Amino acid sequence: MPDLSHTNIANHALFEERLRNLPLSPGVYIYRDQANTIIYVGKSKSLRDRVRSYFGAPRGLTSKTRRLVQNIADFEFITTDTELEALLLEMNLIKKHRPRYNVLLKDDKSYPYIKITKEAWPRVLRVRKVIEDGGIYFGPFAKASSVYATIELLNKLFAFRLCNDDMFKKHERRNRACMYYDIKRCLGPCANNCTTEEYSTAINQVRLFLGGKPEAILRDLKVKMNQAAEDLQFERAAYVRDQIKAVERVMERQKVLNTAASDQDVIAFARDEGKAVVQVFYIRGGKLIGSEPFTLQGTEEEHPEALMSSFLTQFYDAAADIPPNILLPDYPEETQIIEQWLESKGGHKVSLQVPRRGDKKDLVDLAARNASQTLDQLRLQWLNAEQRATAGLSQLRELLNLAELPQRIECYDISNTQGTNSVGSMVVFEQGEPAKKHYRRFKIKTVEGANDVASLSEVLQRRFARADDTGQTDEPESTEQTSAEPTNNDETWAVLPDLILIDGGIGQVNAAAKTLAAAGFEHIPVVGLVKGDTKGHLPYGLVKPGQRVPIAFAQNDPGLHLVQRIDEEAHRFAISYHRKLRTKGMLRSTMEDIPGIGPKRKKALINAFGSLEGIRNASIEELAAVPGMTRKAAEEIKGLL
Repeated sequence: MPDLSHTNIANHALFEERLRNLPLSPGVYIYRDQANTIIYVGKSKSLRDRVRSYFGAPRGLTSKTRRLVQNIADFEFITTDTELEALLLEMNLIKKHRPRYNVLLKDDKSYPYIKITKEAWPRVLRVRKVIEDGGIYFGPFAKASSVYATIELLNKLFAFRLCNDDMFKKHERRNRACMYYDIKRCLGPCANNCTTEEYSTAINQVRLFLGGKPEAILRDLKVKMNQAAEDLQFERAAYVRDQIKAVERVMERQKVLNTAASDQDVIAFARDEGKAVVQVFYIRGGKLIGSEPFTLQGTEEEHPEALMSSFLTQFYDAAADIPPNILLPDYPEETQIIEQWLESKGGHKVSLQVPRRGDKKDLVDLAARNASQTLDQLRLQWLNAEQRATAGLSQLRELLNLAELPQRIECYDISNTQGTNSVGSMVVFEQGEPAKKHYRRFKIKTVEGANDVASLSEVLQRRFARADDTGQTDEPESTEQTSAEPTNNDETWAVLPDLILIDGGIGQVNAAAKTLAAAGFEHIPVVGLVKGDTKGHLPYGLVKPGQRVPIAFAQNDPGLHLVQRIDEEAHRFAISYHRKLRTKGMLRSTMEDIPGIGPKRKKALINAFGSLEGIRNASIEELAAVPGMTRKAAEEIKGLL
């Protein structure tokens, strides 16, 4: 008989009946809380046995699992034909919903990659998503800084183009290369300074370098140097000689290993208090060509086998390259299923190995030591950040007489220019840190002119209407991560704040309180954030509805630092959206004022030059060369701009 007394389940009898009817087949199970938010996703080869195991005596569960069970209000399941299908479905659901009680790669951001584009003159770019577009990808990397540094090194060595397509076409029309050609950072394909074969050779050398095969690059470069010397092209020979020296310096920094010559990744982790650092060594051709640390969260009381399984599935689901051998400190859960999945994804046989002695064991130990060192460094950062956030939240609770710490704070700001292009922003801080995936922007629809109070009321009405109906799609809202505009039928709208912060004084706060009451959310506390006078007597203060005297902060109060940070983030987020709309409007209005420039010509000009500034800087000949343009129209544009 399941014990449901320590859960949030409303109808115990119905829930028990559903447990009895669970199938014995493999599949995925999903737990939801009272707000219908997905809080855990799991898989099992026997759904009935696994799901029922959560509802035994609480003393038989770990503390993390007990916290999970206490929040369970409902569950659902999806059956699959095989355990591999269950693994794939679990991975996709975790990636989509990032449940609170699952082990997750820290941050919901995508990790950076290096991409070689598939173009007539390929580029080497930093990207955050692998798509099937014919490009060649390398990664993922833990930090964008390491990607930038690698691309800069590669550009110094092999001189591929750095410009975007618009700039490339501009220089191509002029038949004149940019300064990067003059400083030997580009081969100058835009001005016919190199052949297609020469440029392709440089890009192939980039690919070999990233693939851990510098010896092949050195062989090619030495052949080119000797050939240039024989042809009496001494300047060219000296340039290639410098390339050779640079590649050799990089090779000297790469550790030569006595392991098998096959490509392999080495993975080990260190953990402490619910967080873990996983170190990945990239070994290609017997050389250690890279090392990246990745952080996991939600790892408390997880068995090492489960932790490793979670990391492998999340990491290699996004990896651009899967080597044939992966060295680990311990086997993960369901090793054979994960190997089967890796083989299908990589297109070749993949072996998960746990070396017990020798050079490979030394490599795993080295990775573990690196993970431990990284964890020690991060622990100090986490401790300081968590202490600051907790202190700030505690002070807000005391000053505002809140029942609990305001774990989720939403802050709203309005931005406009003389009443035009009014926009609102909503930024979210959870546990004192920005939760950027929950940020939202609002283009003001119903308010004319510079009326911040009315604009704020509109934003709050629209936000809390979605708290009751997350399926609305009347208006797309853009987020911090992407310029695409997703629909509003996501579950983040249903998560309510513990505190609402308004950038404004008593007028805005009273309006916000009235709007919340009308929407049925008067129980959510709302305060305004006011700036102090020029003499610094009141640097920041909080204003409650109906209370004109602000609650003052002292200069070094932790609550002050927290609300300052939140307010600055809200203002930054609103301003960035406002500037985007304003720039679009300026370009549209300026182009529409030019006689003879219709929608097709306007579109062609923007595609050719990218911006109003690009059009302004173009010559009459360049403007006239745009498809659909004439010299007369080009002269009119230059005269007006």
